[in-house]
Amino acid sequence: MYYVYVLLSKKDKNWFYIGSSSNLKQRFYQHNAGIVESTKLKRPFILVYYEAYLNKKDMLIREKHLKTHQQRDFLKERIKYSLIQLRNMAR
Repeated sequence: MYYVYVLLSKKDKNWFYIGSSSNLKQRFYQHNAGIVESTKLKRPFILVYYEAYLNKKDMLIREKHLKTHQQRDFLKERIKYSLIQLRNMAR
């Protein structure tokens, strides 16, 4: 399986990271352990959303699509109540 995922920083509640991996559990660990250069200053993270794909090309197309401003806003709207709940829990 291949995954597109969204992480929310517990440190900066308005900061999201969109990524992809064939091993979501391992990649999530790497982000929280500070191994991933682009996210190490924003850790720790909560996994707030993911999609699973059978085909790597489908995953890469979806990841690129989600990284557009319009789709990022659409995704935030789609999971807005979950985000509100997570932000309130982190206080």
